[in-house]
Amino acid sequence: MREIKLPPVLKKGKITLEETLTARRSVRNYKDEPLTLQEISQLLWACDGKTSEWGGRTSPSAGATYPLEIYIVVGNVEGIEPGLYHYVIENHSLVEVKKGDLRRKLSSVCLNQTMVVEAPVSIVISGIFERTTTRYGERGIRYVFMEVGHCGQNIHLQSEALGLGTVMIGAFDDEGVRKVLGIKENVFYICPVGKK
Repeated sequence: MREIKLPPVLKKGKITLEETLTARRSVRNYKDEPLTLQEISQLLWACDGKTSEWGGRTSPSAGATYPLEIYIVVGNVEGIEPGLYHYVIENHSLVEVKKGDLRRKLSSVCLNQTMVVEAPVSIVISGIFERTTTRYGERGIRYVFMEVGHCGQNIHLQSEALGLGTVMIGAFDDEGVRKVLGIKENVFYICPVGKK
């Protein structure tokens, strides 16, 4: 398995949080331009990356059960071959899961939403309910969905801060997405990201 170490995260942006919140909108059309490895690094870290040596993250997790798994479908990123990659939070890296541009196949199981094909990448938020329900019972399902929302908002805000656009996609064929990506986790969100 090929591993790609992501560049260090920049902790100071060019616009304020308030400006980011004001400008945040769903964006469904993207320029035909690649993203950079630095932009990928920032987006994935903002989604659910580490913020401390002891393991704190950018998104809260009920009881620190961390049920989510983050994948990225790469189509057009400088320095990364097209394919599916798993975000390894512990060391801020990507591990190649599948080779080849999967955007068209992913779009077909996302009700043919064209932004999945047009975006240079799509971030896929998936997870394993049992990591949280083992501790909290059925209520843990609610906690997992809350965590997904935190991650989605973080992707939105980081995209805006970088001058990028994204939209949260929840309309897709669950089993179809798992089959295209070759994963077993529950899929919650697909977030295409590109230049506005």
